[in-house]
Amino acid sequence: MKTQKRIQINRFQMRTLILSVLFMTFTLVPSWSQPSVSETVIAAEIESEEARFRIVQVLENLEHPWAVGWLPDGRMMVNERPGRMYLIDGNNVQKLDNLPPIHYQEDQRTAPQGGSQAGLLDLVVHPDYENNGWIYFTYSSPGDPDGVSGNVATGTALARARLNENASDLTDLSVLYTMMPRTQPGRHYGSRIVFPGDGTVIFSIGDRGLRYPSQDLTNPAGSMIRLGENGGVPSDNPFVGIVPGNLRPEIYSFGHRNNQGIAINPANGDIWTTEHGPSGGDVLYKIQKGGNYGWPQVAYGREYTTGEHIGLGREAPGVIPAVHIWEESMAPSGLTFYDAEPFAGWKGNLFAGSLLKEEVYRLVIENGAVTHKETLISEKIGRIRDVRQGPDGYIYIATDEGNGGIYRLEPLN
Repeated sequence: MKTQKRIQINRFQMRTLILSVLFMTFTLVPSWSQPSVSETVIAAEIESEEARFRIVQVLENLEHPWAVGWLPDGRMMVNERPGRMYLIDGNNVQKLDNLPPIHYQEDQRTAPQGGSQAGLLDLVVHPDYENNGWIYFTYSSPGDPDGVSGNVATGTALARARLNENASDLTDLSVLYTMMPRTQPGRHYGSRIVFPGDGTVIFSIGDRGLRYPSQDLTNPAGSMIRLGENGGVPSDNPFVGIVPGNLRPEIYSFGHRNNQGIAINPANGDIWTTEHGPSGGDVLYKIQKGGNYGWPQVAYGREYTTGEHIGLGREAPGVIPAVHIWEESMAPSGLTFYDAEPFAGWKGNLFAGSLLKEEVYRLVIENGAVTHKETLISEKIGRIRDVRQGPDGYIYIATDEGNGGIYRLEPLN
């Protein structure tokens, strides 16, 4: 009996070992596959209020693309949240290596199902790229929560790099900023980047799902961050030298929850942003230097579990009000102003993406207010992650899907 029991145990151990080896084999095989260029018409004709257009998929087989941008010569760049950056030159798709360490959770890929939002995030080519060659990007930076050994925590980081001579990899990598302290919730990283044109760079950091740091000026979470383009803090930032002297000098505005859309109005330089509310109450803001945007004391949505309103109410003294409120959650994403010729009827309009409703909105802005809203696309291509105006004057859209893509809106005469 003892021998038989020992044999059974050994068989069980062997079966466990085999299953373990198989599991390791499958998990170690990379799920990544090369994206490819496409010219697939998704919708042949869409009639909107000011234009007729079609939707064409131009890049396919992307895993959760987050941002799209262009070099001055028209080559496209795309970030995937799992930590991959691509350069698209004609039909050639080149994966660029030498990125910094990026935190990404393989087993939690889709935020609506409770997944982590960590990974490689925004990408913006410097406006003076022809002279300096810089490409800026944000990502979730892994590290220790308090500067010593412990569980891995993360924080939004801003870095820049150049393309090497063959445009096959990144070089001259420089991490300009990493938020401290790093924290452990894998959500609300922000993060979008804009260049105001004054030698600075502004980008967003979410409240990291903790809420309270958004009103704490000694913590950068829940803020818009303003740095010099080479790093460091500009001397004219709003909280530099303010009593008691320990306020974070990099903070430009605060009281934000999670800004995932930022755009500069080319007509006047105003910075606009879309921000995730909780359950309902997504918002559009115009950013003011040193402004308090209220979260979580002032909010337009409710608790997920109880339905109770969050905070003090929808307004308070000293808190900048929202320009536009989506009372029902739509989960805002990419944001861009349009100022090109192909869609003449859209000039000066603001375009906003929606993850949850899978929509793209056209907003008419007059005297700092939204006077009209049109839904251009609804549930045709998936979760909208980024919306950008391309160098050809067309609008490009990235979809946050496991098999996502880049899509182009083309006008029809």
